[in-house]
Amino acid sequence: MLRLNLILICLGFAQFSAAAKVSDQTAGPRLNNGKLYKYSYAAEVLLDGAKGTIEENTGYRISTSVNVNLVWRNPSNKDEQLITMSMSDIKIENVNKRDDKRNIFLGSSAKIILGKDNLAALEKPLILHLNFGKVKSLYSYQKEHAVIKNIKRGLVSLFQLQLSSGRGEEEDVSGKCKVNYQGRHNQVTRIKELDSCKTADTGFTSHSKVLGVSSKSTSATVFTLEDGFIKSAHSEENHTLSLNARRTITAKIVSKQMLQLVKIEAGPKETAGKEVKSIIKTLDPKYVSIPLPAETVESECKGCPTLWEHWQSVSKEFEPESLSNATAARKFLSLIQTMRKAGKEEILQVLTSASSSVLPPLVDAVTSTQTSASLEAILEFLDFSDEEGLVLQERFLYACGFASHPNEGMLKALMGIRNGKISSNDIKESVVIIMGALVRKLCQKGGCELPAVVETKKLILEGPDSTEEESEIQMYLLALKNALLPEAVPLLTKYSESRSGPISSIAIAALQKYDVSLMTEEVKKTLNRIYHQNHRVHEKTVRTAAADLIFSSNPTYMEVKNLMLSIGSLPHEMNKYMLSKVQDILHFEMPASKVVRQVMRDMISHNYDRFSKVGSSSAFSGYITRDPDATSTYSLDILYSGSGILRRSNMDIKTFSKDTQLHASQVVIEAQGLESLIAATADEGEEDLESFSGLSAVLFDVQLRPVTFFKGYSDLMSKMFSATGEPMNVVKGLILLVDHSQVIQLQSGLRASAEFQGGLAIDISGSLEFSLWYRESKTSVNNKGAMVVTGNITVDMDFVRAGVEVSFETETALDFITTVKFSQYPFLVCMQMEKAQFPFRQFLTKYESLPSGKHYISRKGRREIVPGSEFPLHQENSNMCKKVFSEGSDW
Repeated sequence: MLRLNLILICLGFAQFSAAAKVSDQTAGPRLNNGKLYKYSYAAEVLLDGAKGTIEENTGYRISTSVNVNLVWRNPSNKDEQLITMSMSDIKIENVNKRDDKRNIFLGSSAKIILGKDNLAALEKPLILHLNFGKVKSLYSYQKEHAVIKNIKRGLVSLFQLQLSSGRGEEEDVSGKCKVNYQGRHNQVTRIKELDSCKTADTGFTSHSKVLGVSSKSTSATVFTLEDGFIKSAHSEENHTLSLNARRTITAKIVSKQMLQLVKIEAGPKETAGKEVKSIIKTLDPKYVSIPLPAETVESECKGCPTLWEHWQSVSKEFEPESLSNATAARKFLSLIQTMRKAGKEEILQVLTSASSSVLPPLVDAVTSTQTSASLEAILEFLDFSDEEGLVLQERFLYACGFASHPNEGMLKALMGIRNGKISSNDIKESVVIIMGALVRKLCQKGGCELPAVVETKKLILEGPDSTEEESEIQMYLLALKNALLPEAVPLLTKYSESRSGPISSIAIAALQKYDVSLMTEEVKKTLNRIYHQNHRVHEKTVRTAAADLIFSSNPTYMEVKNLMLSIGSLPHEMNKYMLSKVQDILHFEMPASKVVRQVMRDMISHNYDRFSKVGSSSAFSGYITRDPDATSTYSLDILYSGSGILRRSNMDIKTFSKDTQLHASQVVIEAQGLESLIAATADEGEEDLESFSGLSAVLFDVQLRPVTFFKGYSDLMSKMFSATGEPMNVVKGLILLVDHSQVIQLQSGLRASAEFQGGLAIDISGSLEFSLWYRESKTSVNNKGAMVVTGNITVDMDFVRAGVEVSFETETALDFITTVKFSQYPFLVCMQMEKAQFPFRQFLTKYESLPSGKHYISRKGRREIVPGSEFPLHQENSNMCKKVFSEGSDW
């Protein structure tokens, strides 16, 4: 009995195993022997902007007749088949009807467009090896043009399917993709998850999501079956690409395939045999197996200018007087596109022949190109041991910091520069600071373990403790601020408390860039010790910076209460600053506002005496723009010394989009030790500070090397007497902000290339001026910029080209001016933040072209003037400005 039970169990297990094997491979469509299936087939592609109608699309259609018949079937497996298919009566035409003047295909046959040889290759039969509905192999001819083979692969993709519902992974012209089949009666729907497709093509995108491009793709194919084989197949895939910060800059692709059975006739009988290879050899020995994923198509730009010719046509736009307009930014983008196809020697030729006036923006363009050829060319051109080349050297370094998709080679290049001979200390500092920015971007892309990144991390982490020179410590801390390494938090915490004011301020500013989750209890204890001066006396700038970080790091009830209880016992202007900070948190609904309101229920913390402090210092935040795509905010923090002289001015602009933040701009002006100019007394802990004024800037998340206006009393006097009234330049140049490139492989076999680029021509300057005669001072930060963004999608099969370009451009200026009149006490302080009126232009261009020179172009655009405005600040400032300007100003 036991033996019988064991036999039954074994038989049951064998049956279960066999059933499992059958279920793993579902049946596919089967052709009948001796039949010729005649189909009509069309593949079309349409391109347009965000809101285009079907009638306005650009694109083209390839239509043909297709004959399909069975060549061989495996005698032991009816679902393993060899199928031959061939195309004939091929046409290439417009998707939409156009009048003769706008129809580039009029009078052009497929033979004229493709050429005699390519048309013959497209009409040659191909062999498809199917097993259970899935393509095992594809046989065609070796020397066919890549486009021809891709079109054939696109046709084959409609003959691969399974008849039952289920999920899986398939390989076809799009690559290896996840698919979901839904079967019902004589209909099967295949949903292809395009985001899962694995191909050899790689692109790149901007490191910041705010400056990036979002894409959305869908693909569905509906099959109808008759007598076990395909009666029709209709496929449609949609791709939409949008600029995150401005959704109106959107381009879309619609690709369709239509296969329809026309009739079934008597056809050739299947070939007898057991092996696929012998059958293929019998049919034609020249057949070779080709991979299913599409091949790369290298399109040659016929009639395009060389880099030298391109440079000659745009060089005038790179002259200094032209750099602040949108045309310069547009030419900058086009030059980068040409440079990315150029070799090292071509780029060197342009660099060595350019005049000195256009070299700085040309260096911006070459560095932003970010190819191995452009990097080799610029490194050979620049000589860092030459003291006369400082401007070009710094432009190169800043362009590296703003690089949209840097690689390890760029970081290695900077390491090589640092280890070589550098004539300027400023350049030495910039090299290390920018290396920190590259480390951050490479880590964001998953390259934190690259050898050059590991070496740079070690350098900047160990750097602060390896020197006693304050300037070098500041350099390494600024590099760490750019790198945002989590392991640097303890080091920055240490330096925020243990060093002089400037070093402490940099360390705290670096900590402010980190995610709140990294603000540990140890960090917060240190910040509270700094603010409340538990261990030592700190400068006001350090204490207020510590308070700002406490407020922005999920403060506890007691932390906020202690901060508020301190108001009233602080230095005069610091009292006013802290009061303004609390009010700003409440009115702008910052994360700490809930805790602040809880604390304010306590009358000891919130009373008239504490909240009636007067002074000139302030903190205020507001919105520049608020829309569904992106939100931009500004904040202005001003801290004065007790004598009424500016101590620190901080202007921040941040942009939020796609749940991420971009620190678009920060300009900090600091001054100290200036009380002797007006015979005033310095605040506690600041009696012995050296006279100093400088400016520090963050631009698009990259900390730049700080600029010094003057250092020391003698330097101050010298610059006061020699001052021209002209502001000092902080950063000026061309920046590649948006940089996105990808290849979209369509199921039809056609390939689309998508390029989104955004260029910014920027000029930021600042100044700090005194008039002892009029007892008045002014600080100003002037931001000028012109921006151009273009998105271009092209479907180019080398014989026919169609595309769409969406773009916008604008030119604007934003000024922040602080006027202080210290001829009376309390001092009169007026802050102004003004945006000039600016033009805004948006364009949509659609085009088609043939190698013969025939082309079609459609352009649409809209233009508007956006009125200027003065951004609101707190009411006290408005009242003060009325007094300042009612008394008149001689400046």
